[in-house]
Amino acid sequence: MNFNDRLAAAWAANDSLLCVGIDPDVKRFPKHFAGRKDAILEFGKAIVDATADLVCAFKPQIAYFHAERAEDQLEALIDYMRETYPTVPVILDAKRGDIGSTAEQYAREAFERYRADAVTISPFLGHDSVTPYTQYADKGVIILCRTSNPGGSDLQFLKVDGELLYQRIARVVATEWNDNRNCALVVGATFPNELAAVRGIVGDMSLLVPGIGAQGGDIEATVRAGRSAAGTGLMINSSRAILYASDGEDFAAAARRVADETRIAINRFRKG
Repeated sequence: MNFNDRLAAAWAANDSLLCVGIDPDVKRFPKHFAGRKDAILEFGKAIVDATADLVCAFKPQIAYFHAERAEDQLEALIDYMRETYPTVPVILDAKRGDIGSTAEQYAREAFERYRADAVTISPFLGHDSVTPYTQYADKGVIILCRTSNPGGSDLQFLKVDGELLYQRIARVVATEWNDNRNCALVVGATFPNELAAVRGIVGDMSLLVPGIGAQGGDIEATVRAGRSAAGTGLMINSSRAILYASDGEDFAAAARRVADETRIAINRFRKG
């Protein structure tokens, strides 16, 4: 089963387009984790246990683990996700971008060391920087297109032969780089008009959509702009709003409550 098959199965099984991002900021952990060497792992496992039946994917952000020298805990957390909740895809949010043998090593890191089902990467260095990832035909390759941050417009709105750069990226990925049908795109919820434009270019290709919750993206506008004809096609990510819904010992229960509220809000606009 390839990444797109796994994602489609998770959309259906959990009736969810919600992706929960795992961004473990130890400064925001509940006090009872203080001093624990395995705090990141145990916090992440608690969030996963609380939300696994509510999501279509989990998305650990690699920088939070690297900064705390916690790569071993990232490996252990992904192992836990895959063994305990094998039907929920795991996206490694790494935003890699390099060429040749270096790109090959980054692909090995994501898919062989961490055993992720998909990874986020940058298209800036062109098709040969993407090929080392897409050659893993059963894995997902999620390519930055229209990012959720304001500064994304500095380059993504430049014109290239009459179309905006983010639109060119969407078109090239959909028509030239997707030989194994395992590509997806990152398009921010903070720009629903651009989200709709990308959907029009790429058809039913899956889109990872950050920017709701703490970044302020509107759920209704996001779903109406980005849903596929089948009412799916989206991995709508929320991280901090769910992870840090409470800073007390009830953090996991609070995370579940916010995740379920978000899932329900998303589903309200999937059809019609």
